[in-house]
Formats: sequence, C-alpha cells, structure tokens
Amino acid sequence: MAEAFMKRISMFHAFLLFSLFSSDCGFLGGVSGFGINYGQIGNNLPVPEKVVDLLSSLKITKTKIYDTNPQILTAFANTGIEIIVTVENENLSDLMDPQQALQWVNSRIKPYFPATKITGIAVGNEIFTGEDMTLMSYLVPAMTTIHGALVQLGLESHIQVSTPNSLAVLAESYPPSAGSFRGELTGVMLQFLRFLSNTKSPFWINAYPYFAYKDHPTEIPLDYVLFNPNSGMTDPYTKLHYDNMLYAQVDAVIFAIARMGYGGLDVKVTETGWPSKGDGDEVGATVENAAIYNRNLLRRQLGNEGTPLRPNTRLEVYLFALFNEDLKPGPTSERNYGLYQPDGTMAYNVGLSALSTTSSTSATISLTSSATKVQP
Repeated sequence: MAEAFMKRISMFHAFLLFSLFSSDCGFLGGVSGFGINYGQIGNNLPVPEKVVDLLSSLKITKTKIYDTNPQILTAFANTGIEIIVTVENENLSDLMDPQQALQWVNSRIKPYFPATKITGIAVGNEIFTGEDMTLMSYLVPAMTTIHGALVQLGLESHIQVSTPNSLAVLAESYPPSAGSFRGELTGVMLQFLRFLSNTKSPFWINAYPYFAYKDHPTEIPLDYVLFNPNSGMTDPYTKLHYDNMLYAQVDAVIFAIARMGYGGLDVKVTETGWPSKGDGDEVGATVENAAIYNRNLLRRQLGNEGTPLRPNTRLEVYLFALFNEDLKPGPTSERNYGLYQPDGTMAYNVGLSALSTTSSTSATISLTSSATKVQP
C-alpha cells in the first residue's frame, strides 16, 4: 500500500517537474503565505510519514492540523514544514486553569519544538458561531492561559495563539465596507480582539464563497465566486472594486474589526476551498468548479495579491484540504474537499500546467498560510 502510494506521488511529482519546473515561479514558487489543511477524519488515510513525503515532494512549507497528534508532530520533525496545531473544543474548560495550560504546552508542544516547526496554536474551531455559550465564554480565558504558558517557557515569540472563525460571525458582509460582527458577540469579541492586539496575533477566518453561491445560485454570479473574469462589484462607499467574493469577504472582516477599534490587526484565511462532489441540493459542488476555484486561487497567490482594501499586504491563505476524508459527518460535500484521494491520486487536476511560464529558470513549489471549513 505504502509503495503504491509513493509510486503515485512520484508520478505526480514527475508531472510537476515536466509542466512547472521550467517556470519562473513553479507551483507557487516564492510564495510564502500559502498553506494547506491536513485533516484526519478518515479510516484510509496514509500514515503521517507518507504525508510528509507528499508535502516535501511538492515543496509545501506550511500546513495546519486539527489536534496535536504526536505521530504527526514526530513525523514533521526536521522537515522545515511549518505547522499550526489545534486545541480541540472539548479541552477548553480545563485549559482555563494556568497550571493545566502549562502542563498542556509542556506535554503537547515543548517535546516537539523546535525540531517540529510549530508556529501557531488554534484554540478551538469556529466557537463564536456555535450554540454552546458556555464554551464561548471559555475561549479567551483559555487562549490567555495558553499564551501565558508559552511566555513562561520562552516560546511566545515563535508560536502565535488565535482561533479560526466562521464567516458567520458577521452580521453584515455586503458591501464589504458594511462589515460588522453580530451584536450578541460584541462583549466576547472585544475581549478576543484585545487579546490579539496585545499578543500581536492574527485574526483567522474560514471563508468559503462556495457556501454563499450554494445558498443563492440565481443571485450570485458563478464567475465572481470562482475568480473567473467578470464585471465584479464596486463598494458604493469606498469605491473599491472587487472581482471575486473571497477578497470581498476578507475585507468585510477587516471592516468589522476596525469598527471595534482594532483596525491594525492582521487577517489571514485559515480555510477556503471548494467541494468536488455534493448532494443533489448542493448546487455547484462539481469537479469542474473545484478545479477552477483552486486553480484560480493558486494563480492569485502566485501573484502575491492583497485585497482591494490592503493591496500591499499579501493575503495569506490555507487551502482546504489535502485529502478527501471519508468519515466526516454531514452532507456529501464535507467528504470531498481534498485535492487528493487517500491513495495519493489527485481527486482532480487543478490545472497546474496552466500556471507555468516559458522561463528556463528552475523553480520551487511552496504552499503557505491562511483559510477553510472542517472540524476534524
């Protein structure tokens, strides 16, 4: 099984060499802000060592996982691949205790760092848009104690602490300049933003244009959500022009943060992607659309683009996801966001050859950080 997996990876790597290594940039060559999410909700996924081989063969330099799996952290040692780990939601109540937080960092982080290049701790996932108000009240205290533990161990300058948020934290997102948080989140959101400001940590957002299109396919142009050429929209207040929904969503978040008095915070996309398969009512979940969305997103990343509101600041994005995960609950789409099948074959071709140029300069492949929609 492992030999067959690596044979497929080697064939894919050869394809990349043929189609891209003659490029000036290669597959996201020179891009330092694009990563990929590595979920594990499956019973047929390759072992972590094989995943390292895959990421290394593609020169992918950043990834995010949804726990602190010791096998993964051990496998990623001395690879140079940056990794964001996650505190599962159910652990937040215990980690409000400073001693418990210190023990957690000592047992889950310190044994692997710095050999394993842990750069971030995601405390929970999409908690502000859940229904558990008690869990929501645990979030900032747990983040504070975890950061305090990092300070105590001298790791705070290497590892950031934040939490990924669903776009549903916004009450308004259109036009982007109207971006605002839901009123009932005001109190806890102010605490959260204050923590991010004090610790110089980023606001992480999981942004999926797919969901907006699925819910309103007759109102939202498909080309607008897929980054295809289109007339776009102009914000009537800022006069900024948007030719894709992802950038509009991110700028709506930036405006919402600014309305709370924290306009200088960095915003990064911790998850974004498009499913290649869905149920009958999941409009737009097709192989063709997934390939177009991810290919166009990668092309934008190759151009080191910022959003219209922050054109000189490259938007960091984490693509969702590396593999299709067969045990994820929910609609069919949830199990079909991966670029790869678990056996190492591509779920679809993202059109890598379309990113190549005519230069003879050799190139590297690198994916790096910021966006998506899963809760492994």
